Amino acid sequence: MKLVVAIIKPFKLDEVREALTSLGIQGLTVSEVKGFGRQKGQTEIYRGAEYAVNFLPKIKIEVGVTDQLVEKVVEAIQKAANTGKIGDGKIFVLDLAMAVRIRTGETNADAL
Repeated sequence: MKLVVAIIKPFKLDEVREALTSLGIQGLTVSEVKGFGRQKGQTEIYRGAEYAVNFLPKIKIEVGVTDQLVEKVVEAIQKAANTGKIGDGKIFVLDLAMAVRIRTGETNADAL
């Protein structure tokens, strides 16, 4: 099993969710986060004063998947979140040692 973590632009969330549900993904976790990558933040003008925004708003999606689905999930996220511009985000794939569905006690792939 793998944990796929994607950091994307906020306005791409619905497209990514639709792409994942079309693959049969039944659940995911979404968090509002802030950060920066190569774009190093940006400069904003507010009421005539210029100031730097060092951390940009992003969305973090976490989804546990079986090893068989991981490449399809990564590809679906990449296609749905892509704008072709800097700041599109990153996808990380981590090993997932164990998963447990609290309600039923199902474990690992059955819990996903």
